[in-house]
Amino acid sequence: MNIADNYLAKNSIFNSLIHEKPNNNTNIIVVIPCYYEPDLIKSLESLKKCFPTKCSVEVIVVINSSENASIEVIDYNLKTYTEAKSWTITNNSLNKKFHILNIENLKTKDAGVGFARKIGMDEALRRFDEINNKSGIIVGFDADCLCENNYLVEIEKHFENFPKTNACSIYFEHPISGNDFSESNYRGIIQYELYLRYYYQALKYIGVPYYYYTVGSSFVVNCLAYAKQGGMNKKKAGEDFYFLQKIIPLGNYSEINSTKVIPSPRPSDRVPFGTGASIQKWISNENEHYSTYNIQSFIELKILFEHIELLWKINQNNIQAFETKITESIKLFLKLNDFYKNLEEINSNSTSLESFSKRFYNWFNAFKVLKCLNFLADYNKHRPISESAFELLNLLNVKLENNSDSKDLLMAYRNLDKANCHQPL
Repeated sequence: MNIADNYLAKNSIFNSLIHEKPNNNTNIIVVIPCYYEPDLIKSLESLKKCFPTKCSVEVIVVINSSENASIEVIDYNLKTYTEAKSWTITNNSLNKKFHILNIENLKTKDAGVGFARKIGMDEALRRFDEINNKSGIIVGFDADCLCENNYLVEIEKHFENFPKTNACSIYFEHPISGNDFSESNYRGIIQYELYLRYYYQALKYIGVPYYYYTVGSSFVVNCLAYAKQGGMNKKKAGEDFYFLQKIIPLGNYSEINSTKVIPSPRPSDRVPFGTGASIQKWISNENEHYSTYNIQSFIELKILFEHIELLWKINQNNIQAFETKITESIKLFLKLNDFYKNLEEINSNSTSLESFSKRFYNWFNAFKVLKCLNFLADYNKHRPISESAFELLNLLNVKLENNSDSKDLLMAYRNLDKANCHQPL
């Protein structure tokens, strides 16, 4: 039994949901969760307009609802399903096929975006397994997203050029002007995207090896890496972050910056955090600043990470030398998290500084960094995102005028992201 078979036998909830056999050269499958969604056809049109790829492409849409969904939701989903199925009749082609699923009565404790992604991604894995494709590419997308025409071609090209890639993030830009949303909405999405890019560049600045975007609408994963790490989770929010934190430690994680995903900036109250929830909160409290972690907290973490070599083959002298370098607040955080006990275990299982560093960052991972930043917020108070983002740009030697607004800052951060991206070995 291979990795895919073993995973599907143990972890897949459903048997095969699509009965049409995939083309033998199918190598990209895009998975879209969909719930009470008015813009699905626009997203499908965007994918349809993508330039042709050498391989066959499939798109799996998982319209979903729970066992306690309202009649309104059930009827709306059924209408979406009917319209999308009708759309496929005239838009499916030999090498690009759209499959529309409507999964109802999911258990309330499980139903949500994570479970919908899992259903679709498990089905994608099953279809690759059916044609014995061990390098198939599963793409995360959303039902309210658009993409550039070269989206599929650039994904295909990236995995051809870097065949060892386990997964990657795809460059994204929210729309920040137009007629589809209110001015308040656009001001809010500028603030929110600026926060995302500030956090990314701050992680890069402090030297952690996992400074990646973890956005559900813009990631790609090799099908065997998906199975090896236990597949998608069922979380109702943040499923993308938790999933990718399992994939990133495999290594060969990278970025595709040669195309673009365009996520919706619309407000939403479906989940407690993320883009929609943040915009909803912003619109309700627009007079407040969008605040985020103080740059000082990142600076304190940077000092910690710059001196981890002192912890390799640690002894009491090393501890003293190390603790003279870090701040009192970092010392307290380490103490409260049993750092030295864990450090002893990390050292005992490390045969070189390189292996020590890898184990160290497996322990001090993205979750631990976030936990530490929340702890340090008691010492270094949150600041308006525009102030923190400006200060970080100064540290990165990117000069802007002192009166630069949030849009100017966002443009500077977008340029930073496009100019530098991870590539796998």
